[in-house]
Amino acid sequence: MDSIKHFSLLFFIFITVFSCNTSINNSKTIQNNSQSIEMKKEQVINLLVGTYTGEASKGIYQFKFNPNTGELNQKNLVAESENPSFLTISQDRNLVLAVNETDSGTISSFKWDEGRTKLNLIDQRPSAGMHPCHIVINPSQNLVAAANYSSGNSIVYPINAEGKIFDKAQMKQHEGSGPVKPNQDAPRAHFAAFSATGTYLYIVDLGIDKVMSYPVNSSGELGDPQVALQLDKGDGPRHLVFHPDKDLVYIVNELSNTVVVAQVDKITGLFKRLDKKSTLPDGFSGKSFCADIHISQDGKFLYASNRGHNSIAIFKVLENGHLELLGTEGVQGEWPRNFAISPNGKHVLVANQNTNNITVFDVNSKTGLLHYTGKQVELDRPVCLKF
Repeated sequence: MDSIKHFSLLFFIFITVFSCNTSINNSKTIQNNSQSIEMKKEQVINLLVGTYTGEASKGIYQFKFNPNTGELNQKNLVAESENPSFLTISQDRNLVLAVNETDSGTISSFKWDEGRTKLNLIDQRPSAGMHPCHIVINPSQNLVAAANYSSGNSIVYPINAEGKIFDKAQMKQHEGSGPVKPNQDAPRAHFAAFSATGTYLYIVDLGIDKVMSYPVNSSGELGDPQVALQLDKGDGPRHLVFHPDKDLVYIVNELSNTVVVAQVDKITGLFKRLDKKSTLPDGFSGKSFCADIHISQDGKFLYASNRGHNSIAIFKVLENGHLELLGTEGVQGEWPRNFAISPNGKHVLVANQNTNNITVFDVNSKTGLLHYTGKQVELDRPVCLKF
């Protein structure tokens, strides 16, 4: 009888311990599942897309992007705006600024609503030129600059944290022309960028084969222009990107389908040419025009888009900053106007203007090479991608 009681007691203790462990394990499983779901939510980030409007597109769109899987979905029109062909985002991510690329160009500032599902128009000012195609905010977040393509000039306005653009414009007009007609009949300002310290504003001009430099004082006033770099005649410089760690700049040339490497003098704001490489493979004889350029966060690889060849040129950045063309990757569409590297560096997304699609590529972190994921979304005339 005593042995039966003893066995019953042991069995009761075993069942109790087993139940507790099961309960703990179930609790841990639920907790882990909950954390997994939360992690998946955190993995999704926003991608903003500027478009050419007038047909199916109505303005600025937002997609949800998973930077680990490359999934791109949930298209949402966040702001109706005419031809918002280039966008820039404030450092606190509360403001989005856009050019309105029209004959009587404007620049628009938007602020997110509380749910961050819609952009509310805060202010709009004239770009003081025709067809503005690029916009940027300075590092201090108190100046906004835009480049007007057709009129060959740039505009700078003061701006505050709420998106108010103050009516104190500084307009800079370029002069001259280049040998490639009609592209270089006149100045064609195509890109604006501030130096890392905000002490220089650079305007890339396709029409006159120059990168212009304007000193910016502590009051935000622009000084007299300098030619930061004279490109070869007919190059047609379009965009530039600075190296993340070295005093180097890379300029992509639309008309000659090349990338120029230059040393940056931080004191004078001037560039010194070091290298020049083609973005096209040997033997290609068709028409093509470069568009956009970006560099990996570690500064090891450089990418440029080819419209016509419809590819992304992939370069290795050598120790001295010079370039080695590794190859090209087809963009699975036509006319890659703009592209973006995901914040974690794992993907490249390409806006194909003429085929109305955005395609997603994996990035090999060791080789820099791209591989199409098979993932894409449709959107009418996408021309700018911003994370």
